[in-house]
Amino acid sequence: MIRPMSRAISSSPSTSTAPQGAQALRGPGPQILQPLALTLLLLASVIPPLLAFNISPSATLFNQLAALGGWAAVLCLLARECPKVRSTAALWALVLLMLAPLASHLWTGLPLSLALSSGAMLAAAALLLFGAQGLNDRARQLWFEVFCWGLLVAGLLSLVVSLVQVFAPQFADGNVIARSGVPGRAVGNMRQPNHLASLLMWSCVAAVYLGMPGRLNPFGRAWVLPSILFGLIFAVVLSGSRTGVIGVLILALWGALDRRLPRLARFSLLATPLMLALCWWLVAAWSASSGHALGVESRLAEGAGSPSRIAILSNAWVLLKQNPWLGVGWGEFNLAWTMSEFPNRPVAFFDHCHNLPMQLAVELGLPLSLTVLGLLSWSLWRALRMSMQAKDAGQALMRRCAFMLVLMIGLHSLLEYPLWYAYFLLPTAFAFGLALGRPDDQPQRGAEVEGLPRLLAVTGVILMLGTAYALWDYQRVVVIYSPGESAAPLPERIHAGQKSLFFSTQADYAAATSLGYGPQALAAAKRSAHQLIDARLMMAWAKSLHAVGDDQKASYVSERLREFRNKSSEAFFAECTALEEAELATLKPYQCLPPQQQIEWREMR
Repeated sequence: MIRPMSRAISSSPSTSTAPQGAQALRGPGPQILQPLALTLLLLASVIPPLLAFNISPSATLFNQLAALGGWAAVLCLLARECPKVRSTAALWALVLLMLAPLASHLWTGLPLSLALSSGAMLAAAALLLFGAQGLNDRARQLWFEVFCWGLLVAGLLSLVVSLVQVFAPQFADGNVIARSGVPGRAVGNMRQPNHLASLLMWSCVAAVYLGMPGRLNPFGRAWVLPSILFGLIFAVVLSGSRTGVIGVLILALWGALDRRLPRLARFSLLATPLMLALCWWLVAAWSASSGHALGVESRLAEGAGSPSRIAILSNAWVLLKQNPWLGVGWGEFNLAWTMSEFPNRPVAFFDHCHNLPMQLAVELGLPLSLTVLGLLSWSLWRALRMSMQAKDAGQALMRRCAFMLVLMIGLHSLLEYPLWYAYFLLPTAFAFGLALGRPDDQPQRGAEVEGLPRLLAVTGVILMLGTAYALWDYQRVVVIYSPGESAAPLPERIHAGQKSLFFSTQADYAAATSLGYGPQALAAAKRSAHQLIDARLMMAWAKSLHAVGDDQKASYVSERLREFRNKSSEAFFAECTALEEAELATLKPYQCLPPQQQIEWREMR
């Protein structure tokens, strides 16, 4: 695969850029480094979002481990190309975030498995950003070009996946092409429509960069770029993602404002709203003529607003006002929100408030979250300024496209939480580092970091080993949910899973809901509640509290469960209705009575 790309790179309008960049990338090491580095970068960009095979209980774990392992390998080879570089505001923001999970583990009791997972991901992101900004101009442009090829390939293959999921779902086997959980709607192999839309928007940006004169010539002529954009936008329509629709409008705005873009790229971007309208008409016409109802129609018919998202933001604002200085703790929004009184809460179970600034504010508190957001915003503005001030046309376009990749996922983060997934976080950090790298003709500023190449290489190796260990470690909980014929009894499997370094909370969930009710199940429920709380866990939690004689907290958990109005809990509350109809209120059990004392969510940890 590397040979066609080499030809595409060498056909750039600036004939000296690609060969010199390749020479810069080779450095003093062996000649094999260049194809190895670029191949790993390509695979790290393509494989994670396209991996469909996964095993319960996690639907995207293998995608995330593929991203972590792939980008860790990139980090090792990136280390060879980075001279001494200096810290930036974005790096300090990631360092502060990297310390937050450990602080939450010590302060709020966040399970070590969750703290380690978050900390390792943020550390990888910080080092990728750090290393990418240390490349020189020529190497930076070459790395970004290969990165864009990876994003474009991932997007085009996701288009194929989307077509199968919507128009030929019988061919989605779950291993090569994921099955859509929403009939008539594309979800990609990441199994989330909004994630698919974000990847497609990245692919559009990559196509614009690769659509510079000469880069797409091996595959066609001037019509190739608009054709690619049309196909990617068609997949956005199939996803039914309203976030994706907003992304298309941002592409058009980019085309309107960026006068330094090549003419073909500008016209293509300006035409994206028309492409969106045409794609929607085609989908609606096919649905009407074939009689097949599409999930995208009902989704887009809901309009731009989302009552449940607005409600969760309102609830998060209440939590923030109650905890303005230190927040509820990293990773604790799920527990704090579920175990706080919100009679008008949205009925879905949320582990995130679907807005990055609010999420950081409610978990970290206003002082720290505003510091982090200020550092990131300043860095984003600085990246934009550097892209506008770049004198070389190739460097200017590369920087603006890298900036657009970060901006796209940042805007998505105002409505979702893609950066909590490795296959978005790590490429974003890499693109941000490329956008922030200081040009060769400008002096470096800030504190110089010694020994960076060794640090990057050692950390990359550690992350690869950690990824391999996590893959093995995950099997401890897989056997709980998908036992083989020779599997040990359930209690033994759960006990072994609770020893997992990274996935113990998955085993705790099984212990809390499957092994009866009592002190051990109660402790497991409390640990599992730091990850995700659902109706089944809340019922088991209340029953275990009742079993140990704490009916006040059992009533409190039951009251919170009642607020969700979940159908699966109807049997749990059926006795209450029967006693009311029989006018036997004095015999009501704990789940039918409100707690007689004030209880705060922190008491439930």
